[in-house]
Amino acid sequence: MFEGLTDKLRGVFKDLRGHGRISESNVEAALKDVRMALLEADVNFKVVKEFVEAVKSKALGQEVLSSLSPAEQFTKIVYDELTAMLGGEASGINYKGRPSVVMLVGLQGSGKTTSTAKLARLIKKTGRSPYVVPADLYRPAAVDQLKKLASDVGVDCFDSAAYKDAKNVCKDAFEYAKAKNYDTLIVDTAGRLHIDEPLMNELKAIKAMLEPSEIMLVADAMTGQDAVNTAKGFDEAVGLTGVVLTKLDGDARGGAALSMRMVTGKPVKFVGVGEKTDGLEVFHPGRMAGRILDMGDILSLVEKAQAEVDEEKAKELERKIKKDAFTLEDFKDQLQSIKKMGSVESLLSMIPGFGAMQKAKGVQIDEKNIVRVEAIVNSMTRKERHNPKLLNASRRIRIAKGSGTTVQDVNRLMKQYEQMREMMKRVKKGGMGAMKNLLSGMRH
Repeated sequence: MFEGLTDKLRGVFKDLRGHGRISESNVEAALKDVRMALLEADVNFKVVKEFVEAVKSKALGQEVLSSLSPAEQFTKIVYDELTAMLGGEASGINYKGRPSVVMLVGLQGSGKTTSTAKLARLIKKTGRSPYVVPADLYRPAAVDQLKKLASDVGVDCFDSAAYKDAKNVCKDAFEYAKAKNYDTLIVDTAGRLHIDEPLMNELKAIKAMLEPSEIMLVADAMTGQDAVNTAKGFDEAVGLTGVVLTKLDGDARGGAALSMRMVTGKPVKFVGVGEKTDGLEVFHPGRMAGRILDMGDILSLVEKAQAEVDEEKAKELERKIKKDAFTLEDFKDQLQSIKKMGSVESLLSMIPGFGAMQKAKGVQIDEKNIVRVEAIVNSMTRKERHNPKLLNASRRIRIAKGSGTTVQDVNRLMKQYEQMREMMKRVKKGGMGAMKNLLSGMRH
């Protein structure tokens, strides 16, 4: 989402590298470009003004470290202010009572129902026992959709199909959750195409009944400043505690994410980064600032890896690496693990400097390459997977035909496999280079 902003800021920092020190003139020139980059990214103009003034004050003040170059000084200041603009610290869910009630509100089409299931999955992974409530009785199939999604993520869902009034749904669901000892009640409320009085009156009634510890707006980041305006409207009516921004992986300019906290005073608590039920992340302002500035986000990358790694498989892989017994079957397993972590491009974007390298070298990420690799390996016999030396020309032709690929694709895979074997011999020595090399093998 922030590619355009990242490119422009990278150019600003590059221009500063040619100066021996920070001065008022080169800061003014840099800030002019920063201001334009933020406005083009659809950041609220008042937010841009405050941000630029804060950066200028620090850049020309006493907070600059003499040990840093002008570009490094300026980058650090922009990073700190960008982090502050985004909210400073991550803001999780505040739980109160049993069950603790989380209300999700928003307009139709913002991804509210999907976000309810995603949030339930995320909460369940922390060890809590969530219970979801389909309280949107107006949108056709909304109840059935949430029941299906809840089943997909392995959480229980209240059956509100026979109800006509959302307040009765919430009342009965709360009593049931309390009796069955669920500790978190997540309510998917009704939406409208726009904010109107009947919608707000219903939300106010549900709020008064359930006394939620969290009322979070689900807003579509692709709508830009309209998302910020929607947040202000809902906050004035029912009092928000935070925001869930969906479609943050889209191709919008990102102004909503950058403006939300400073304009509304409400933190972005979670971000949606895909349509799958695992596509919801806690929003970390510092990490997001790092991604925007192409400084990477190693912490998120490590967390994703830890969440998907099977401990027993990891130990087995370590044993094979030590014995130099890494097979094509293992190669395929590693690619599948990467696939579970998200798109290859999103993972690479977490590695410091990858954006600059991608732009400089014109690297194009081919997500379909993983699918091709799986097809090729699946077309091999068990003996071939465990002993690639058997793969002579005729076998490679057979494998290419069986997988719907070309002999060149098979040869390319074998080259990647050999490179990965060499890399795996060094992986136990540590460093992100191993992950970078592995992921880079997925580019076209």
